[in-house]
Amino acid sequence: MATFLLYESASGYALFEAKDMDWVGDTPQSVAETVNNMDRFGKVCSLQSFKPFKSAKDALEQINAISEGVCTDLLHNFLEQNLPRIKDEKKAKFTLGVLDSKLGNSIVDSMKIPCVCNDSINEMTRGVRIHFGKFIKGLKEGDYEKAQLGLAHSYSRAKVKFNVNRSDNMIIQAIALIDTLDKDINTFVMRVREWYGWHFPELVKIIADNYMYCRCALAIKDKATLSDGHVSALAEITGDEDKAKEVVEAAKASMGQDISPVDMMNIESFAKRVIKLAEYRTNLHNYLNEKMQAVAPNLQALIGDFVGARLISHAGSLTNLAKYPASTVQILGAEKALFRALKTKGNTPKYGLIFHSPFIGKASSRNKGRISRYLANKCSIASRIDCFADVQTSLFGEKLKEQVEERLEFYDKGTAPRRNVAVMQEVVEAMGGTSVNKKRKSSTDDDSNGGGKKQKKEKKAKEGKEGKEKKKKEKKEKKEK
Repeated sequence: MATFLLYESASGYALFEAKDMDWVGDTPQSVAETVNNMDRFGKVCSLQSFKPFKSAKDALEQINAISEGVCTDLLHNFLEQNLPRIKDEKKAKFTLGVLDSKLGNSIVDSMKIPCVCNDSINEMTRGVRIHFGKFIKGLKEGDYEKAQLGLAHSYSRAKVKFNVNRSDNMIIQAIALIDTLDKDINTFVMRVREWYGWHFPELVKIIADNYMYCRCALAIKDKATLSDGHVSALAEITGDEDKAKEVVEAAKASMGQDISPVDMMNIESFAKRVIKLAEYRTNLHNYLNEKMQAVAPNLQALIGDFVGARLISHAGSLTNLAKYPASTVQILGAEKALFRALKTKGNTPKYGLIFHSPFIGKASSRNKGRISRYLANKCSIASRIDCFADVQTSLFGEKLKEQVEERLEFYDKGTAPRRNVAVMQEVVEAMGGTSVNKKRKSSTDDDSNGGGKKQKKEKKAKEGKEGKEKKKKEKKEKKEK
């Protein structure tokens, strides 16, 4: 049986004929020698036909289709013109070797040509790839390498597409930067507190908020210049006039040391930078909120911006998170504790990143594990809706959040929660869709099929009573005889 080989190059489609396939069964060393030597390889493989691509754009379209396992019209016509015609796949007197099994299946379905994908075809393809420039006449030295490089750049550029609805990478970068900023801002504020605390130590006890402390330090500067006229300015910063008066009174009786203008200048410069970082962190949170609304609105409505973004970041992408089962989502972020528990045969963790959700904090200690399992289930549903739904809406996430709250009430008060089908039905109706699929129960009013379940039970009971009465009559008749 003849064997043909399809090779998709950067410059076009090529069809080769394998004259002798017995060499593939030799030792690996002899096979390598045959593949690397053009004189020996040319005897077992010859070029049958070559179809060049018209342009770089055409080459990109064809290679994209090949990578997805699709037989294009150009490839279909090329094979139809250069391969022997067959009416039935089983009666074909040749096979077509392909490198990708998906492409082979597509060719079989569309053209009924028997395709083969095995180690022998891989060795043949490797030899063709090495000596391809020598098979094609008219190709100058370096032309094929340029075509490969240009197609590689175009292919990579086409694969890296910007999708507004699926820009989960921006969420991953934003939440990572927020976590870094939180650590840095906390460290810097502690430095400002310690540095300015030598001059005005009483301010630390009065102003607890970090951002407000830095602003107050900038407004006060040298405590010796502080007077009752500064109360209104401090009240604007703190939002509390009584607290502003307390700061002024504390400054008058402060036990801190005096500070030179140069030192005060450095403290002021550093405090300004910390304030700018804190304000940038707020703007970054707003940016993350907008991205979550665009990419994962249901997950955001269910569990919030930060926890939802951390789940996406830990999974690697929204698609990966959607593929995870609920049990994996539940312990996502607690992998070390899980494997330590499996190694020591201890208790496995009940929650990972979802521990920071407010629902876990609301539950009692004995219900934390149960609500975390239920919440992970709803997070899995929300992420799948966000990833695979055509229409982006947060209605599903809001209803899933209501279900979690109802489940909390059920654990505390015993109030029966709504069924998931009923809740999803409400969302579908709100979106103007049709009803959700439900399992239809047999009607008790249906008389055409002999009645419902109740009627069947009544019939069985009647038949049972009649059978018992008959047995009793038969016993009485025997006794009388």
